[in-house]
Amino acid sequence: MDTGTHVVMGVALGGLATLSPTIANDPLLPTSVMIATIIGSQAPDFDTVLKLRNNAVYIRNHRGITHSVPALFIWPLLVTSGILLFTPETNWSIVLLWSFIAVFLHVFVDIFNAYGTQALRPFSNKWIALGIINIFDPFIFFSHLVAFGIWGLGLARPGPTILLLYLVLIGYYIWRIGEKQRVVNHAKKLHPDASHIFVSPTIRWNQWHVVIRTPDIMFVTESRNHKIEYFEQYSFDPIPDIPVINAARKDPNLSAFLSFSPSYRWEVEDKEDNVTEVRFVDLRYRSKGHYPFVAIVQLDQDLNILSSYTGWVFSEETLQKKLNIVTE
Repeated sequence: MDTGTHVVMGVALGGLATLSPTIANDPLLPTSVMIATIIGSQAPDFDTVLKLRNNAVYIRNHRGITHSVPALFIWPLLVTSGILLFTPETNWSIVLLWSFIAVFLHVFVDIFNAYGTQALRPFSNKWIALGIINIFDPFIFFSHLVAFGIWGLGLARPGPTILLLYLVLIGYYIWRIGEKQRVVNHAKKLHPDASHIFVSPTIRWNQWHVVIRTPDIMFVTESRNHKIEYFEQYSFDPIPDIPVINAARKDPNLSAFLSFSPSYRWEVEDKEDNVTEVRFVDLRYRSKGHYPFVAIVQLDQDLNILSSYTGWVFSEETLQKKLNIVTE
């Protein structure tokens, strides 16, 4: 989820914790637990600092080890230790429990996005991306704000208010799971020979990005109001074992892209000045006729890498600036 949603979830967990008489009746615990749940709900995303290095490192590692099984226990220990430095008299076991709940909830909700996480590391490096909830879901975010308003105005106690909110959200998630499955079933009905169906949610409940891969063709489509609209189709060509592709795959940007993207097309194009460009495009994020998530590698005649980039770009001009090679 986005940072804002993780923040409101952290605040909500702090309110939910007050259902415990031990917390509600202690002068220090409510504040300590609230701090623990807010920080714990953000902790797994501290790896965003990797963006300061480059996109390749960020794409390959974001939601990786920081969202893994060991991280579920390491983050709460770090959060609790930090809180105890300032309030050593607080009940550390309860703070540790609620910081764990916050970290676990963060990782759990992230697997419902199309981006996903490597939540099973070190047992498996597979990305778990259920593609059910958009990175930012207005219903989830604003329902939290409504609950906070009820809580803040004193219309209801925080514990029961948040408990009711989360019961509603559980029902919402179940409904969204059913809606996604309905999209998948529809795509399978249209293409019984499909080997893979990649579904990505959008900010709209009734709209889904859908890539249907058959043995020979990849269809880029959209499901809107339970009707599938076709945009483009590309032949399904596995990555070939040829020198130019093999050289490009050694580049960390392309390597990071391939470690993350399950649905893409590729092309090799000879440019001016004896430059060869290898381009991979993720088909899951089509927006206004454009595919913004790409990986580009430019090589010379001897297959030396001249420049490369991976990430989100929304115009060819911007992409060329990032590559630092001006194609006349």
